[in-house]
Amino acid sequence: MKSKSNIITFVFIISSLFLAILVHLILKGTFQDNFRGFITFHFIKDVLFIIMAGFLIRFVITKNDKKNISILEQLQSINSEIKDSNERYDIVAKATSDTIWDWKIQDDKFVWNKGIENVFGYKKEEVGSTSSWWFDRIHPEDSLKMSVKLYSFLEQKTERWQDEYRFKCADGTYKYVFDRGFLVKDQDGKAVRMIGAIQDVTKQKEEEQRLKLLETVITQTKDAVVITDTNTSENPIPNIIFVNEAFTKMTGYKPKEVIGKSPIMFKGEKSDENEFKKLALAIQNYNECVVETISYKKNKQEYWVNFSMIPVTNKEGEHSHWISIQRDVTKEKNQEREREQLIRELTQNNKDLKQFSYITSHNFRAPLSNLTGLLNLLEDVPIENEELQEILNGFKRSTLLLNETIDDLVKVVIIKDNPSIQKENVVIKEVFENVFFQLNNQISLHKPTIKFEIDDHLALHINKAYLESIILNLMSNAIKYRALNKTPKINIKATTKDNFVILTIKDNGIGIDLDKNKEKIFGLYQRFHNYPDSKGLGLYLVKSQVEAMNGTIEVESQVNKGTQFTLTFNLEK
Repeated sequence: MKSKSNIITFVFIISSLFLAILVHLILKGTFQDNFRGFITFHFIKDVLFIIMAGFLIRFVITKNDKKNISILEQLQSINSEIKDSNERYDIVAKATSDTIWDWKIQDDKFVWNKGIENVFGYKKEEVGSTSSWWFDRIHPEDSLKMSVKLYSFLEQKTERWQDEYRFKCADGTYKYVFDRGFLVKDQDGKAVRMIGAIQDVTKQKEEEQRLKLLETVITQTKDAVVITDTNTSENPIPNIIFVNEAFTKMTGYKPKEVIGKSPIMFKGEKSDENEFKKLALAIQNYNECVVETISYKKNKQEYWVNFSMIPVTNKEGEHSHWISIQRDVTKEKNQEREREQLIRELTQNNKDLKQFSYITSHNFRAPLSNLTGLLNLLEDVPIENEELQEILNGFKRSTLLLNETIDDLVKVVIIKDNPSIQKENVVIKEVFENVFFQLNNQISLHKPTIKFEIDDHLALHINKAYLESIILNLMSNAIKYRALNKTPKINIKATTKDNFVILTIKDNGIGIDLDKNKEKIFGLYQRFHNYPDSKGLGLYLVKSQVEAMNGTIEVESQVNKGTQFTLTFNLEK
């Protein structure tokens, strides 16, 4: 700048001197000699004036240059500050992931930073430049409340505003946001501009809602909840920092009476020491643990408690707390003891009954055989007394009936005493053919119509003798309990479904009144018709044999319409 002012001054002086010399030469040639001294005087005066004017110009230019330099330096400083401010703004916006907006209120012009694209997924050309674009993307449930609050803020003309609402993303979903704004006013106090920052708080909101739900669960659950810290320097089980209301109801202790103390305080004379050792070891290794022991209430009453200790970690993965869920299981424990006692008694009773069955089925067999033999010998002895003959005949019938009863009991004992039975692959059709052969006389006599629908190769892995006994009992019942006023019909069908064989035997006989007898139909010695040769044992044996082969049996029946038995067996490969 200094050299530039010197150049300007030098050019001015040279140019002015050149003009002064030129004018002086012209005047000197025009006027007479007596005026030449006067002209020379004025020439010298002009030269001095030019030189002084030059220095004056140099002074003015130098002063103006200094002023311009000062202004330039100020502008550079301001530009540098603006640049630094913009850089800081960009860095802060990136660091916080906030969406910055600038609203010129009078012109209704909206400017967004790149956060609107990065956070909410909008493309640059999709972002609107008016406040309506902003308001249109506020969730309908939040829009009215937020608008009223914002315009109320503008009317009051306070400087700061903040609110929470849901803002729509480009994909149609909504995010929870926390929005803060700063109002800029002109010198008359009129709102002209508003600058704000939108922060995505969706995760915090979801976490807040999750914590509220957990709080509701903790406060409303009937189980006692105890939260402890992780410090085991004083006690192997850390001190309590929170208990819920259910804990107070269960133990009688109020929160202020237990907070800051270790759960060891609930340990008593009958508490299981091994359970507490197991718990202490689990806490030491930060492992989840379930403990069941006797604990003591505030009034020293004993109760059984089942509780779990679960470690809780923070965001950094560090163990911060333990949560214990506790339940009073005294009632269950008492029921368990009663159940164990009942099992012991039933086991003993079962042994006694089994022993009695053996005595009945085996020890009675020899005397009955002898008695039957003696009665057979009496048949060859002539008895003239008719009354005595009638007594002997009745005695013989009773003995035969007792013998049959013993045989039936032997069958029951064999089934009940042999849980694992021999199984083999049995073709169902062949079993039915054997049964038909055994019932040949009854079939020939009563001539039932038999409809048979069983595949020739359908087979079961089953006990053949049991299956034959089951079918024999059901088929003989269908013939025995036929309706006398219509032709007997028996429908036999076998189907497969999923991994099961379903076998049905249906008749049109006299039926059974299930409303009265449904609970007794498979009972021992239950008879539903007045038939002289009915003993009430057949269906009991059928059910026992079916269940011994892991099958099921169901019955459907109506009086005078018939009965259907449905057998289901697992189709084992």
